[in-house]
Amino acid sequence: MKKLLKEFKDFAMRGNVIDMAVGIVIGGAFGKVITAVIDIFLTPILESLPKMENGGTGFAGSIITFVAVVIEFILTALVLFVIIKAINKAKNAKKKPEAAPAAPTTKECPFCYSTINIKATRCPNCTAELAYKPEK
Repeated sequence: MKKLLKEFKDFAMRGNVIDMAVGIVIGGAFGKVITAVIDIFLTPILESLPKMENGGTGFAGSIITFVAVVIEFILTALVLFVIIKAINKAKNAKKKPEAAPAAPTTKECPFCYSTINIKATRCPNCTAELAYKPEK
């Protein structure tokens, strides 16, 4: 039983699970905010549009509800996209930049194409003389 609890603790404390839980909570909270915005601002605008038959009930009322739900979904997705983009940007800012590549220590002989020391003035394989540029 202890092993099972330890495995569950390791699983639950992994970064991915915690990130997912935070995302779900934030998504639920923003869903409520967006629903309130839709109910307060958008629904009255949609209901003030010219009504079809029966004073806007029936099919026209269903269309208004559908449009409100679609707009709510789009706004929720947009807000979550912006939040996740900001979080990813913050995570990437913490990463250290990659180190510059080290200077080469070998070169290729232009005559026999063997690998030789960068400072060599003569190839040890084919004995060809090489141009040497001293370091400054």
